[in-house]
Amino acid sequence: MTPTPASGDILEALPNPRGGAVRAAERALAEALVASREQHDTTLPLLHAVHALRAAGWLAALRFADALLLAAPLAADQQAGQSTLRMAFDAALEAFAAALQRRNLRELACSPTLYAHYRQLSAQVAQHTPGFTVALEDLALAGRPIPPVTLHAQPAQRLAHLRARFESALLPVLRAQTDGGAMSAATLVLSAALDELESCFAQLAGPDPYDFWRLAAGCARALRVSGHLAGDADARRLFARCNLVLADQAHGITLAPRSLVRTALALLWRDYALFGAAAEDTEHVELLRDYGLTVAWHVAGTPASEALWEANAAQAGAAQVEALAASDAAATRDLGAVTVNAFAYEDFLQTADASIAALSEHAQAADNPQKADPSAALQAGDAAFRLGASAGALGLGQVALLADALGLAWRRRAHAGVSTPAVRAHVVVAAPAALALEHAAQALRAMLHQIAAGIAPPQSGSALGALTRAIEQGGSPA
Repeated sequence: MTPTPASGDILEALPNPRGGAVRAAERALAEALVASREQHDTTLPLLHAVHALRAAGWLAALRFADALLLAAPLAADQQAGQSTLRMAFDAALEAFAAALQRRNLRELACSPTLYAHYRQLSAQVAQHTPGFTVALEDLALAGRPIPPVTLHAQPAQRLAHLRARFESALLPVLRAQTDGGAMSAATLVLSAALDELESCFAQLAGPDPYDFWRLAAGCARALRVSGHLAGDADARRLFARCNLVLADQAHGITLAPRSLVRTALALLWRDYALFGAAAEDTEHVELLRDYGLTVAWHVAGTPASEALWEANAAQAGAAQVEALAASDAAATRDLGAVTVNAFAYEDFLQTADASIAALSEHAQAADNPQKADPSAALQAGDAAFRLGASAGALGLGQVALLADALGLAWRRRAHAGVSTPAVRAHVVVAAPAALALEHAAQALRAMLHQIAAGIAPPQSGSALGALTRAIEQGGSPA
């Protein structure tokens, strides 16, 4: 995993020069910036931005725009530069406007900078609306289905022993996270505590591919490698909540809380979504795919190559910002609210056609349970993920979301089709019905046909809702 680039950029990941633009939202935010600086009402332009982002299917950006819209009337009552809320609102508006122009949907979903603004805005709104809270996963996983995640049954005595070990290791980890000054002097203690936590996760994990402790172990390892443990409030809360889940598991719960699963997924995905993955991250990439989340790959096999990537990130970012401006002069196509680069659009249609053909073929073959083939299901999932990644890069948020959800459904079908009896005895993955897979593929095909005709694709809400229900069957506590 590539570390956060040491640059002065307001945001983290590199821009996407061939990505689609929601020009109506960009214009609306520019108007809102002018209005805010002149202390005029920003509500109307922000409302226009919300409508445009909803039509584009940019759900994470829509969540952020909604937060700005909620805060706008509160900020309008304050004098510029003389109110915490007014300063937070202006800073968030500026960062969001800059982010939209970079056209990177993964950054919009996972940027720590944007999330910090989002959380600060929401904290101000919460003073006037009790109970209004937000979390990283609200942006990162907006609109995405979350499958049920299990807690493997353990003998009571063994579980009590593991929880005692976990609690002993947890305390120094939490103290190190909150006290950066003491952390360097206690590196060995912290490292030993993290080793112990990882050992506990490994011993708690069961054979189910959707076992919570398997997910928690991957998340903890990724946070440790990326260096995000110190001072990361979300990571601190994750570990503390894991301890509470251990207590609940001792009382017999068999499904992990959905909100905790979402938190772990968002933290695991965050840096990979922003900076890509390297060969050594393959295990984590496969884990993310099990939950319908994909990443780009980057070539970085040595510390020297990682350092070179980091040193050149700011320069590359500046060059790609110039490319964004240059691409505006190239031929473009309007697909409803999204304006796409014509060359990227043609490339997308060629690759999407092959993916949707493969998905349709696999969906028709999946109707015979006696011929369940886990490897074929994995291939279908890969085809869906390729389609989702290319749609997201082009700026087609609704297509990307439905394709990723279909990839997740196929991954669950692959895991449910494991043929080894010793494994199947403990695996509780419910395979989504073949009919749900076929309907989702048909919906994607219909969307792609309209895109190929230069028409905005239809809303994916009903198809995504049906697929989500098929994935989430079995439910989990909130």
